[in-house]
Amino acid sequence: MITAHKGEYVEIKRVILEPANRSSNVPDDTRRLPYVARIGGFLLEEEAAVGTTVTILTPAERVIQGQLLAVNPPYAHHFGAPVPELLTIGMELKSRLEKTGGEG
Repeated sequence: MITAHKGEYVEIKRVILEPANRSSNVPDDTRRLPYVARIGGFLLEEEAAVGTTVTILTPAERVIQGQLLAVNPPYAHHFGAPVPELLTIGMELKSRLEKTGGEG
């Protein structure tokens, strides 16, 4: 069992809207699920296990309750694979500017 201690950075899950309260304008497969927020912050309890309800203090100093998901969660987002044309554009521009004396 993974536990977190007071002051550790954690991630919680908080249900914002239950399925019954979802808008009728969203697709059926979306409407059947709760609208959930994943929020990071610092644990306020002395100790808590993953899966339990906890209270955190966010970096914006909001106090929020939710289900503890992770302790020191890693960043999982990225901006995709590099675009080959953009990898060398800085060097190409510098070379052009050096050749023209900085005039394009």
